[in-house]
Amino acid sequence: MTAQKPVPRLDLTAGPVELTAALVDIPSTSHEEDTIADALERAFTAVALPGVTVDRHGNTLVVRTHRGLPTRVVLAGHIDTVPPADNLPSRRAPDATGADSIHGLGSVDMKSGDAVYIHAFVTLATSADLVHDLTLVLYDGEEVASRYNGLRMVSEAHPDWLAGDVALLGEPSGAVIEAGCQGTLRVRVTAHGTRAHSARSWLGDNAAHRLSPVIARVAAYHPRDVDIDGCVYREGLNVVHLESGVATNTVPDEAWMFVNFRFAPDRSADAALAHTLEVLGVGTPEDPAEGFTLEIDDLSPAALPGLHQPAAAALVAATGGNVRAKYGWTDVSRFAALGIPAVNFGPGDPGLCHTPQENCPVEMITTVSDQLLRYLTTPA
Repeated sequence: MTAQKPVPRLDLTAGPVELTAALVDIPSTSHEEDTIADALERAFTAVALPGVTVDRHGNTLVVRTHRGLPTRVVLAGHIDTVPPADNLPSRRAPDATGADSIHGLGSVDMKSGDAVYIHAFVTLATSADLVHDLTLVLYDGEEVASRYNGLRMVSEAHPDWLAGDVALLGEPSGAVIEAGCQGTLRVRVTAHGTRAHSARSWLGDNAAHRLSPVIARVAAYHPRDVDIDGCVYREGLNVVHLESGVATNTVPDEAWMFVNFRFAPDRSADAALAHTLEVLGVGTPEDPAEGFTLEIDDLSPAALPGLHQPAAAALVAATGGNVRAKYGWTDVSRFAALGIPAVNFGPGDPGLCHTPQENCPVEMITTVSDQLLRYLTTPA
């Protein structure tokens, strides 16, 4: 009989900096989140906040207040990380600039954001100063394929658990609001030819040559800059993977590439796909041009910033108006699909995500924590 792993003890009343280190010290690589989910569930049960419910779906926890306040704010963060790179356990030391920092796997992506959100929830859940009901979502499977994403699973199985007026995602955003997110589309374009010896190339049909005009169209593409709610989203259409070749003396009979389109939130997923196919000029997956096949490998919609919503506008005010567009895709899109405006707001430099040097400045953690507490206690 296999012995069960001990469940680490978490003190949810600790400050956000100490809590960041404690969360980092619990390994939680994607698909291995059981231990941290168990620890968080036990800790919320132990703290026993009156009127707070704790629900669990798989390794995703949803913790909610039920005070009948006029609005509800969702605070969400993923608890999984990429595999370690000799960066566990956590340590507190200066970063490359000399700033006091928490170093370790997930310190940026995104256990510092989780810690800030947990701290705010525990601090305010029963406080008379709280002006919004709160939903805290700590979910698994974000760093892997969408089918494993705990937030997606909860949105499908228990959408009522995620109801709210605005959602904040604790993704690292440099302690400023990154509003909405770009959509992402990936198309595989394959050109088919006829293999032949390169000394008798006229007997073949070079698939790489067939593909080259499509590559040229992508290279000549002029992307848009789109201003939405004062946030400028920069689109981009790029070849991101390319393969062909059989041998150095052989005309290839197949050449293929992935084309990735990062599109602004004013385009729907369907409109983004139609635009991409128009640029490629080789038909559609259902009706490709002769000698080509197309396959939609990935398509995730964008999310509008939604900053005109009162609850979101109050957050902008509480953070001093520091807002910028989110260029990547994040799970704010899942909230947008539920009709909930969402923003990214967390400590840490996103450029350090997934690197062995991952670290988050203590000052950034406390800044986000202070601004979040101010937002949640300031009437709109």
